Amino acid sequence: MDRDKFDLGRRNFLTGRRPSLPDRDRPPWSRAASLAAACTGCGACAPACPRHIIALDETGRPALDFNVGECSFCGACADACPEPVFDRAIAAFDHVAAIGPACFASRGIVCQSCGDACAESAIRFRSRLGGPALPELTADRCSGCGACIAACPAGAITAQPLELPHV
Repeated sequence: MDRDKFDLGRRNFLTGRRPSLPDRDRPPWSRAASLAAACTGCGACAPACPRHIIALDETGRPALDFNVGECSFCGACADACPEPVFDRAIAAFDHVAAIGPACFASRGIVCQSCGDACAESAIRFRSRLGGPALPELTADRCSGCGACIAACPAGAITAQPLELPHV
């Protein structure tokens, strides 16, 4: 029998195992390892965020909701945290935006909301005959702030892990 077809929720509960949760977008200057090691789940980072994009997830760890707004890189979350979760010496985010097939422009509807919202000009539009201009993302210009995610009326933009060059 295929184990993937069974709901292991009850079994995990009875054996004390926690179900694996999907990766979440985390606050800037934090990584999953630092959150697992140092975050106590106090939640001090959430009310400190002036954009209100940080909330605690099911595990009590901070997660970002870019559908609410974008990260301004103000650092208030890092300043409010009493634990060594945040490291401003590293890149703020380890993700970039990715434009999916639900994009209005790819379906023939004129829309440039994501490009208008992108302060880094990481999203530009390539003209084409017979349809609206198509968005193109330049990953090395993307800061991962989430402005395009919040602005997209189709919900076609997500944050994808940053792919490091293979050496």
